[in-house]
Amino acid sequence: MFEEVKLSQSQLSRGEMAQKGAQLDQETFSCSICLEVLKDPVTIPCGHSYCMNCIKTYWDEGEKKLPSCPQCRETFTQRPVLVKNTMFAALLEQMKKTGLQAAPADHCYAGPEDVACDFCSGRKLKAIKSCLVCLASYCENHLQPHHDVAPLKKHKLADPSKNLQDNICPRHGEVMKMFCRTDQKCICYLCPVDEHKGHDTVSAAAERNERQREMEVSRQQIQQEIQDREKDVKLLQQEVEAINQSADKTVEDSEEIFTELISLIQKRSSDVKQQIRSQQKTEVRRVRELEEKLQQEITDLKRRDIEMKQLSDTEDHNQFLHNYLSLSPLSESTPSSSISIRPLRYFEDVTAAVSEVRGRLQDILRDMWTNVSLTITDVLLSESEPKSRAGFLKYSCEITLDPNTAHTQLLLSEENRKVTFMKKHQSYSSHPDRFTSYRQVLSRESLTGRHYWEVEKKADRVFVAVSYKNISRSGGWKESGFGGNYKSWSLYCYSNSYEFGHNNIKTSISGPQSSRIGVYLDHRAGVLSFYSVSETMTLLHRVQTTFSQPLYAGVWVGDTSGHSAEFCKLK
Repeated sequence: MFEEVKLSQSQLSRGEMAQKGAQLDQETFSCSICLEVLKDPVTIPCGHSYCMNCIKTYWDEGEKKLPSCPQCRETFTQRPVLVKNTMFAALLEQMKKTGLQAAPADHCYAGPEDVACDFCSGRKLKAIKSCLVCLASYCENHLQPHHDVAPLKKHKLADPSKNLQDNICPRHGEVMKMFCRTDQKCICYLCPVDEHKGHDTVSAAAERNERQREMEVSRQQIQQEIQDREKDVKLLQQEVEAINQSADKTVEDSEEIFTELISLIQKRSSDVKQQIRSQQKTEVRRVRELEEKLQQEITDLKRRDIEMKQLSDTEDHNQFLHNYLSLSPLSESTPSSSISIRPLRYFEDVTAAVSEVRGRLQDILRDMWTNVSLTITDVLLSESEPKSRAGFLKYSCEITLDPNTAHTQLLLSEENRKVTFMKKHQSYSSHPDRFTSYRQVLSRESLTGRHYWEVEKKADRVFVAVSYKNISRSGGWKESGFGGNYKSWSLYCYSNSYEFGHNNIKTSISGPQSSRIGVYLDHRAGVLSFYSVSETMTLLHRVQTTFSQPLYAGVWVGDTSGHSAEFCKLK
C-alpha cells in the first residue's frame, strides 16, 4: 500500500506543477496569513512573500521566540529587515489595471468544515474524493492519477471524509479489511493472530454484503410501511374531506330545518294575531250595536217621560184621559239579563295558552337538544373501538371492589379484586351502600371516559355488570338486581350460554365460552361492549345508549360455595 502511495505521489508531481501553472495568478499573489491579495508585498530570506503588516504582526505576536516563516517554518537568528518587493508590487498594480483576480473564490479552498486535499501545499483546496486504499483525500487535480494510472484505478473512491484514520487498526497500524463477528468490530489481517484468535472472522466486504442484504430487506419493509402509511394518510385525507362535506351539508340542512321551524312559529304567531284581531272586531261590533240599541231606547224613554210629564201637568181631566188613551205603547226594551258583562279578562286565556305552547316547545327543545348535542359530541370526539386486545389494553384500568357495597355472603380478597360466594354470612358492618337482596358488589372507582377491564370467572353463574351508583340496595329484582332496571346493564354468564339484561329485558346471546370476560366502556360515546377473551377476542354484545351518570363496575356471583370472580390485573 505504501508503495502505491509513493507511486501516487510521483505521478501527481506533474499534475501538481500543471495546477501551479494554472493557478499562478491565484496562489502566487495571495498572502498565506490573511488569505487576501498581497498588500505592500515583502519577501523574507526563505523566499516566501507576505503583506508587510501581516508578517510584522505575526512576528510581534510571537513574543520572544525566534522569527520564523509561517509556511516553511524556517527560523532566523535575527529579525529580517523587511523591504518592499517592487516586482510583486508592480505586478499587482498591473493586475488591478487589467481586472485580473489575484485569488480564487473562497469556495475553492477548504474551510474548517471541509475536507482538505492531502497533497496540496500551502493553502489547501477542497477534496472531492477520498481513497479508501490510500487513506488520503484529493482535490480534482490531485485525483486525476486515480483516473489515469491502472493500479490506482482499482482503488475504492468515496465521498470526502475526515475519518479515514478510523480505517487503520490502532494496534497494528494496518488497514482494517476484516470483520470480527464475535466482537462485532472491524479488524486488520493481523488481529486474528492475537487479540481475535479463534473468533469468527470474515472479510469486511463479505460482512458488508450480508449486512447490505439485511438492510435491503429492512428497506423493503420500510418502503412497504411507507406505502401503508401513505395509504393511511390518503384514507385520513379522504376522511377529512368526508367530514368537511358531511359537516357542511349538515349545517346547511340544519339551517334549513331551523328556518322552517322559525317560519312555522312566525306563521303561527301571525295566525294567532289575526284570529285575535278578527275576534276583537267581532266582539267590539257586537258591543257597539248593543250600545247603540240601548242608547236609542234611552232616547225613546226620555221622550216618553217628557210626554207623560206634560200630560201629567194637564188640568183638564177629559183632555188628560183622551191624550193618555192615545199614547202609543212602548217598544219592547232590551232585558238587562241579555247583557252579559264579562270579567276584565278577555284574551288573557289566549296568552296563557300560547305560554303553555312555549313551555312545551322549550321542554321539547331542551330534551331534543341534549340528544343533538350528544350526537355531535359522539361524531367529533368519540374514537373507533379498538380492533385488538393490545388496542383495548391501552385503556385498561384497575378495578377494586368496595367492601361497603358487598352482600354479606360475598368474601373479598386479593386486595379487594376477587369476590367469592360464602354460605356463611360475613361480619360486615352495617352500611347504607350494602346490597341486601342480591349477592352483588360495586367498584370503588367511578368510570367516565374510555376504560377496559377483564373479569376471570370461576363459577357456573356470574353476572358482569355496570351500574349507576344510585341503584337501589334492596327490594326486588327490578329495583336492585343488575340488569333488572334502567340504572344497570349486565351480561349474564351461565355454564353454556349468555344473556344480556337491561331494564328487566333479557336478550339471548350466542358466543364462545371463556373463563374471562372483557368489558369496554366509552362513556362519552355511550358504548358498552362485552367480549369473550381467550386466544382471540370475540364480541358478545354491544350497547349504544346515553349514560347520564358515572358508572361503576359490578359483579354478581352464584350460590355455589367457593365460586368466585376476579377483576384481573392487566399489563
